[in-house]
Amino acid sequence: VQLQASGGGLVQAGDSLRLSCAISGRTSSKIHLGWFRQAPGKEREFVAAIRWYDDDTYYADSVKGRFTISKDITKNTVYLQMNNLRPEDTALYHCAARPTLSLRLTFSKEVNNYKTWGQGTQVTVSS
Repeated sequence: VQLQASGGGLVQAGDSLRLSCAISGRTSSKIHLGWFRQAPGKEREFVAAIRWYDDDTYYADSVKGRFTISKDITKNTVYLQMNNLRPEDTALYHCAARPTLSLRLTFSKEVNNYKTWGQGTQVTVSS
């Protein structure tokens, strides 16, 4: 599996952006797809995840109600719709894939559980 993130940019506080993560290669129905972000000088942090098998999702508290993760299986793409952006959302956003052995495994926020990473796409939110 290879991942390619895109869609970042420079926006103002309150604006919206949609990130895309194009997935190529053989995709197992048991994988989880996640979005993480890393701001300068900070550790990479979990943002949201979705199962490839169904529509269950999981969010970090900091983005709940503002961000929505979704997928289009026909396009092999995962999206992150980000609304009401704040300056503290400024970061390099990465998509990542977590292989699992179960269709309904509990979600994880742990970076180390995600084995495949795409390059990041920069999101900058000005105040």
